[in-house]
Amino acid sequence: MRMSLRTRLTLTYGVLFFVAGLLLLGVTYVLFGQQMPRANTKILATRTGPGPATSPAPLDDNGRLMAETRRLFEKERDELHDAATTSLVTQGSIALLVVGGAAVGFGWLIAGRVLTPLHRVTDTARRIAGSPAADRGLHERIALRGPHDEVKELADTFDTMVERLDRSFDGQRRFVANASHELRTPLTLGRALVEVAMHRASASPDVRQLGETLLQINARHERLITGLLLLARSENEITTRAPVDLADVVVHVASQTAQEAKDAGIAVETDTAEATTTGDALLLERVVQNLLENGLRHNTEAGWVRISCRTHDDQAVLEVSNSGPAVPRYEVPALFEPFRRLDADRVVTAKGAGLGLSIVQSIVRAHDGTVSAVPRESGGLHLTVTLPSPPPPT
Repeated sequence: MRMSLRTRLTLTYGVLFFVAGLLLLGVTYVLFGQQMPRANTKILATRTGPGPATSPAPLDDNGRLMAETRRLFEKERDELHDAATTSLVTQGSIALLVVGGAAVGFGWLIAGRVLTPLHRVTDTARRIAGSPAADRGLHERIALRGPHDEVKELADTFDTMVERLDRSFDGQRRFVANASHELRTPLTLGRALVEVAMHRASASPDVRQLGETLLQINARHERLITGLLLLARSENEITTRAPVDLADVVVHVASQTAQEAKDAGIAVETDTAEATTTGDALLLERVVQNLLENGLRHNTEAGWVRISCRTHDDQAVLEVSNSGPAVPRYEVPALFEPFRRLDADRVVTAKGAGLGLSIVQSIVRAHDGTVSAVPRESGGLHLTVTLPSPPPPT
C-alpha cells in the first residue's frame, strides 16, 4: 500500500512529538523520584522532636515511640510516593495522549496546507500527460502565487518548461502545414505539364511511358503532402463532435476501395454492426480508409482483408485483419511512427508513404481512443481501434 507524502509527514511529526513527550515524562519521573525522599526526610526530621535531628536516643519508651513514629512516617512516605508516582505516570500519559492526538491532527492540517501547491503541480502535470495528443494540454499553466520559496520555484520552472514545449509544438505544426501548402503548387503545376506533354499528338510511346512514371511519382508526393497536412490537423484538438456510426463509414469506404482491391486481386470481407461514437466524421473516415488501404497494399497475391465493427463494453470497436508477409512482433510499434514501413522486398503492392498508421494513431488519440496491432501467425496484421461510445441521452 502506497503511503502519501502528507501521511508520512504527519506520522513523522507525531512520532517525534510522542518520543519527545515520553522523554520529558521520563525525566520528570526521575527528578520526582529523587526529590521525594529528601522532602519526606525533612518532614520526618522536623516531626521527631523539638530540637534538631540528632543521633537516636536509648531504646526506652521514648525511643520506642520515636521508632514507631518513624515507621509510620516511612509508611506514609512510601504510600505518598507510590500515589504521587502513579498519579504522575497515569495523568501524564493521559495528557501526553490527548496533547499528542491534537498535535497529530494539527500536523495533518499543516502538512495538507504546505503540500497544496505540490498538488497543483501534480494535477497540472497529470492533465498534460493524460491528454490524448502530446501537445493538447501544453497551454495550461500552474501560475502559483505566494512567497518565493522552493515550491514556487518548482512551479515557475515547470511553467517555463511547458511554455517552451508549447512554442516548440506550435512551431512544428505551423511548419508542417505551411510547407505542405507550399509544396502543393509545384506538384500541381508539374502534373499539368506532364499530362499536356503526354496527350500531344506527336508524343512518342517512350514519352507516354515516361509521363506515366512521372505521374505515379507525382501522385505519391501528393499523397505524402496530404498525409502531412492530415497528420498536423489530427494532432489538434477535436472541437466539433457529432455522432458517427462506424458501420456506415465502413460500408462507404469499402465501396470506394472496391476497384483497387479488385485490381490487386485481394478479397475484401465486411462484417458491420452498429458502432456509434462521437467525433469528426471526415477524420474517422480517414481512419477506416487508411486501415483498409494498409491491408490492401501490404498484402500478398490473392490475399484477403477482413474489416468489422461492433459495440462492446460501451465502446465502438473497429477491427481490420489481413493476410500478408510475416511481421516480427518487435517491429509492430515502429509501424505507428511516421515514414516507417516494412522492407520493400516484403510487400508486393506497397504504394504508401509510410504515414497511414501514424495518421490513424493521431486521429484515434484525438478522439480519446486507442489503437493496437498484433501480428498474425500466418502473416499479416490484426489491428483494433476502440473509441468511446456517446453517453446515453438524459
